[in-house]
Amino acid sequence: MEKYFKRKLPLESEVTPLVSSNKKKFLEFNVESLVADPGQRPKISNYDPNVRDEVRRAYLQKGPCQPREHDFSQTYFGTSLRRFNADWFDEFGNWLEYSILKDAVFCLCFYLMKPDGASGDAFVKEGFSNWKKKERLQTHVGNHDSAHNQTRRKCEALMKQKQHIEVVFQKHSDQAKRDYRTHLTATIECIRFLLRQGLAFRGDDESHNSNNQDIVRAAASETTKVIIDNLGDDLFAVLVDEARDISVKEQMAVCLRYVNKEGIVMERFLGLVHVSSTNALSLKVALKSLLTKHNLSLARIRGQGYDGATNMQGEFNGLKSLILKENACAFYVHCFAHQLQLALVVVAKKQVEIALLFNLLASLCNIVGASCKRKDMLRESQIQKTIVALQNGDVSSGRGLNQETTLKRAGDTRWGSHYGTILSLISIFSSVVEVLEVIEEDGNNPEQRAEACQLLNHIQSFEFVFNLHLMKSILGVTNELSQALQRSDQDIINAMTLVKVSKQRLQSIRDDGWSSLLNEVLLFCDSHNILAPNMNDIFVTQGRSRRKIQKVSNLHPFQVELFYQVIDRQLQELNNRFTEVNTELLLCIACLNTSDSFFAFDKEKLLRLAEFYPYEFSSTQLLALDSQLENFILDMRLDDQFSNINEISGLSQKLVETKKHIVYPLVFLLLKLALILPVATASVERTFSAMNIIKSRLRNRMGDEWLNNCLVTYIERETFNQVDNETIIQHFQNMKIRREVPSRFEAKKVSS
Repeated sequence: MEKYFKRKLPLESEVTPLVSSNKKKFLEFNVESLVADPGQRPKISNYDPNVRDEVRRAYLQKGPCQPREHDFSQTYFGTSLRRFNADWFDEFGNWLEYSILKDAVFCLCFYLMKPDGASGDAFVKEGFSNWKKKERLQTHVGNHDSAHNQTRRKCEALMKQKQHIEVVFQKHSDQAKRDYRTHLTATIECIRFLLRQGLAFRGDDESHNSNNQDIVRAAASETTKVIIDNLGDDLFAVLVDEARDISVKEQMAVCLRYVNKEGIVMERFLGLVHVSSTNALSLKVALKSLLTKHNLSLARIRGQGYDGATNMQGEFNGLKSLILKENACAFYVHCFAHQLQLALVVVAKKQVEIALLFNLLASLCNIVGASCKRKDMLRESQIQKTIVALQNGDVSSGRGLNQETTLKRAGDTRWGSHYGTILSLISIFSSVVEVLEVIEEDGNNPEQRAEACQLLNHIQSFEFVFNLHLMKSILGVTNELSQALQRSDQDIINAMTLVKVSKQRLQSIRDDGWSSLLNEVLLFCDSHNILAPNMNDIFVTQGRSRRKIQKVSNLHPFQVELFYQVIDRQLQELNNRFTEVNTELLLCIACLNTSDSFFAFDKEKLLRLAEFYPYEFSSTQLLALDSQLENFILDMRLDDQFSNINEISGLSQKLVETKKHIVYPLVFLLLKLALILPVATASVERTFSAMNIIKSRLRNRMGDEWLNNCLVTYIERETFNQVDNETIIQHFQNMKIRREVPSRFEAKKVSS
């Protein structure tokens, strides 16, 4: 009967599950997502066969995981404690890897190229951790034909592109190779210019499959490598902050602070990591992953610098606390510049008159800068007044003088912005008044005219002018402190000194600054035709019943209720915010102050400071430090080369310059630990400013890896300039099989 009926073919949906159920699912390959720790890596066989060589090449180019500065844990073997020795990394070349997770060593060549049936699984699966039998490492290497050396030769062959069949099929003449090198070099030069300027790659040159992606990745990797090599095996601090980019993705920026070989404090951008959650645990995982990627360890952190967010500095579950649980020597310092800004914000919120001042300034910026027409009016008025002042001889002419200015907007998160707004308004006050008068008469609608009229009444009052000049005097003191704190080479001792100086200056203004401030305000009112009250007249309270109010002169509300009270609030906030200054750690560090021939030097406190770092100073080294400190302070006070040094950063550089850091190694280590402690997170904040330049509204679809690579080369331009084109070409060629090979190209070798 079947010959009379046409057999029905099975539907595609009916056979798909059978095929898909037998089909192996492979891992996706992404260079940025390569697992650094050998104890956590997936098998090479878990990747698609078509990309396995690319995975192998990426691991070979990245190099083995060798956290040399990690504090290797100790394990009992019988009655003795043993642990991994970092010197074995040098002894056994580029194949030996260490897993922090498993406290075991692995073989990179075996992981990538292990033949089926070969022995040596201990160096691939579980790892080797019998530190008592170091000879097993040499046994693993074996003779010339051992399984390890076979895998090593395979790794070397993989990196020699001239031996690949794709390259052999493409027979190139020497002239073609030279032309390829010329074209590739020219392309790199163009990309260098775009990266240094933060400019976009036009057309489809930013696409994922573009060679530009590989070139930029190579440039960023080599730039970061220079930074890591400069750090070496030294201790460092981390500066961390997070913010949203233009596409509303949370990005965590990480900077390193360390002392380089010349004794100079450096703050370098390490990388930008996208975090799906901003809770402390997620940030810690992301930070640890980034450090591991560059063979760095949490155990080598000796300082943490964050802002005041709860997820950062939380006492129990903040990022600070999570890191301190693993590393008790990673001391946390709240960003000094951030604390200073918070002190200002608190004063503005608690003092009604100052809050009103900043509200009026914000409204003034909005209405005067609402359109190009009003900005042009302000600019033209300012030009005319400058011309008249020059003709009358009121101002002098010269290069850089009498530049155009405009009203600057203030913001709670922009350090020093309030001070800039006040200065700009004082300098162009009369021009602003003229613009408001024009708006009052010719505004587009009644609301605008009413707002302009209200602002005119407020800003031409004595109360507004007094508050304006009062905050100019106070912020003039704190702004200098803020600018000094934002220096990347600022040290904690100098920062504490600057805070102390600012407090003294504020106290001096409170004690002796009333008369000069009042004269300045009266002079300003006279020059701008603003009515000023007689300070000896009885003060009249507006809008309140006057029956039970004590009669006081006009001097009382301005001097007592404003001048004294605002300065007292500012001083109180500075004392409350900068509590770190009174901690035992920083009090001990202050004894390294070089001022007045090391007047603050205290050997006992410096020995106590060394006790805060038990991993660097053992009981024996503490005894040696005692003697070194005695010789050190005598030497410093007798040597004229150290007589004019006022900062410990300068002391560090001079010690290296005179080679005395070799004579006093323990004292120099103590000095470096003091310099490592972060002062402010300005370097991280600048990273987000750069991020807004790179990932703009027109480039809001940038991937995370592309954004990070562009940021590394843009922020670290000076380091990027140290990377020559040949190094980038080498990295670019080794990333994957290229059908064209430049002349004089040599692949990276894997040593035994």
